[in-house]
Amino acid sequence: MNRRTFLGGLSAAALTAQFGRAANGKPWNILMMFSDDHAWQAVSAYGGKLNKTPHIDRIAHEGMRFDQCLVTNSICAPSRAVVLTGKHSHLNGVIDNAVTFDGNQQTFPKLVQKAGYQTAMIGKWHLKSDPTGFDHWEVLPGQGSYYNPDFLFKGGRHRREGYVTDIIGDLTLDWLKNGRDPNKPFLLFSQQKAPHRNWMPAPEKMWMYEGEDLPEPETLFDNYEGRATPARLQEMEIDRHMRWNHDMKVPEWSDRSFGGNDGNAEWARMTPEQKRQWDAAYGPRNAELFKKNPQGRDLVRWKYQRYIKDYLRCISSVDDNVGKVLSYLDAAGLAENTLVVYSSDQGFYLGEHGWFDKRWIYEESLRTPLVMRMPGVIERGSVNRNLVSNLDLAQTFLDVAGQPQPSDMQGASMLPLLRGEQPADWRKSFYFQYFEKGVHNVAPHDGVRTDRYTLAHFHETEEWELYDLTRDPQQMRSVYGDDAYQNVVKELKAELTRLRKHYKVDA
Repeated sequence: MNRRTFLGGLSAAALTAQFGRAANGKPWNILMMFSDDHAWQAVSAYGGKLNKTPHIDRIAHEGMRFDQCLVTNSICAPSRAVVLTGKHSHLNGVIDNAVTFDGNQQTFPKLVQKAGYQTAMIGKWHLKSDPTGFDHWEVLPGQGSYYNPDFLFKGGRHRREGYVTDIIGDLTLDWLKNGRDPNKPFLLFSQQKAPHRNWMPAPEKMWMYEGEDLPEPETLFDNYEGRATPARLQEMEIDRHMRWNHDMKVPEWSDRSFGGNDGNAEWARMTPEQKRQWDAAYGPRNAELFKKNPQGRDLVRWKYQRYIKDYLRCISSVDDNVGKVLSYLDAAGLAENTLVVYSSDQGFYLGEHGWFDKRWIYEESLRTPLVMRMPGVIERGSVNRNLVSNLDLAQTFLDVAGQPQPSDMQGASMLPLLRGEQPADWRKSFYFQYFEKGVHNVAPHDGVRTDRYTLAHFHETEEWELYDLTRDPQQMRSVYGDDAYQNVVKELKAELTRLRKHYKVDA
């Protein structure tokens, strides 16, 4: 087959995307909107009933929803380092939240920057070192604050009054309107703090879900039987480990909190008017709590309602700001040649198994939302079930920009999947590794996940778990010791060994 015949067999969209240009002949811009701890269960495009996210849903409806986007290490800083480098945590160096990211190493923003892209990072960075590979950056220090947050930039540090989600959205729009060179393609990361703990809603969102009882997960009162000991030893239960002031916003009971007295630093940052609005919303609710004084499971149910409503209120602000950015792309004529991505650094527990937080290889924390829109390339409203990962984003973005993919990156470009293709060599198994024992006492572990099974290995206790996701999607009972699954155990252990070698875990 000659070159002309071959090229004639490709769609115009696929051909232009292959060479880094959209159907209108312009280079692809790349916009990555990234949130912190946004569970896929709380994105209505995924069929969840808890809340509505119309603007995030719009990306899915006009593009592709990925139903099995898995993270290599379910915790904030490591996930971000994986996105930047296209390498697992043990190779990029950020194995937990305590490590400082080495900004001298290769990252995909540096590579597209060298290729002529203008690059910007706005919002939550969370990697301790200053961002590198970005022409412009303004980022939160550490976790950042919900109210009147401080920001770091190349010249120093300043405080911006307002609500952090809206501020990040406004800074994103300002850079798109006034900060970039319109003659250059851009790579823009707009990264939200929300809905990270401690779930402080914006003033205009404080009354959402008032008077409603949101549905409880079936496993809220899980007793952790049928699993290895780490599931029982964790410290991330809504019942026992949430803090009254910091998490529940009940300062009168702060001395009852897990770990002793706790404070809510966010409240201390508020202006008098913000405090007035806050107290008007939470004061009467807390008074009702004192009056009823629930006990036992009724108290857990109260905590769950306070938690889930605040969490979803924070997400509503994120969704609003996604909408503002999408509207600007439309108005500015940028939508047709901009790849738009929305994702989160990992999944999150919304009361399933009685938990909040993340960290595990289990589904709620392993899976993260991922939706992409790429006009002329992605079929509108398409759904993908391949095992994809945050590990793949760096190579995907390089491919979209028409740039080569470094051989030492460990993921794969998702561009063929975006075109609707099914590469024969796409991964059939996925490797996960979690390192951090400290906060929440989640035991270090690694494992392998396939379409049907999850095999987990807890190193400290030399315990194993196996879950059959077809028969037990909520992962309530490990079948590792069942005779009927011994062939599966053998096959998955061999696959785990292969993946460790493939990703140079033991090197």
